[in-house]
Amino acid sequence: MKASLLLIGLLSAGVALASPPAPKQEGIEGKNYQWNAQGGEKMEALTKKGDKKRGEEGYETCGACHLPSGAGRPDGTFPQLAGQHTTVLIKQMADIRAGLRDNPTMYPFAATLTDAQELADVAAYIEGLCIPPDHGHYDSKPGDNTDKNWKPPADTEKRIAEGKALYEKECLECHGKNGEGDKEKFYPVIAGQHYKYLLRQMTEIRNGHRRNANPDMVKIIKKYSDDQLISISAYQASLQMPGNMCKPKAGGKKK
Repeated sequence: MKASLLLIGLLSAGVALASPPAPKQEGIEGKNYQWNAQGGEKMEALTKKGDKKRGEEGYETCGACHLPSGAGRPDGTFPQLAGQHTTVLIKQMADIRAGLRDNPTMYPFAATLTDAQELADVAAYIEGLCIPPDHGHYDSKPGDNTDKNWKPPADTEKRIAEGKALYEKECLECHGKNGEGDKEKFYPVIAGQHYKYLLRQMTEIRNGHRRNANPDMVKIIKKYSDDQLISISAYQASLQMPGNMCKPKAGGKKK
């Protein structure tokens, strides 16, 4: 499996270099944009029953960046996918393929998926992955940090408390008390997501760079300062993602 994953990753990198740029459709600022419009590949995929076994094969390409475990990377370059709602996964992959969400890094890989059925299969496999107990927090030590004198930020508790107050005021209604999202409404699980990824995405949504964002969220988040987004992200990353947690590795520390 590891050898095939590496081979697929290398082949996919070649595809990425040779692939044409993604199409580009109107985003949230467009007159005809509908955040969750009916029809198209997305809706077709949502009607399909995903096959996890086939999805595992399709996910091998994704695993080159998101890791075979679906854990993503704590530095925020790639989000944790394991346990995410199939509806959210299908919408985001379909939006990238259709040119509604700008993601030039992922587009060449998403473009290799053959059809709506494969979208459903991959999404079913990802949703069924156990959730890694570790992820990037506000006070996580950078993976490339070699400074022996590094210390976690002293304001962690203050950040989380401020973020909790802000989250419960306007985010809870859609994303849930524990950050569990809403599968039927396409609201993602945000609990336990990497802090740096959360901060980057919320900043991009606020600044109008995430073209497939929910317009209702854009209205709410526009008024938040950089400092407030840091606190909200710190709180969200402190939450435990709901679902099937991975078992501790033999000989490892129990969480």
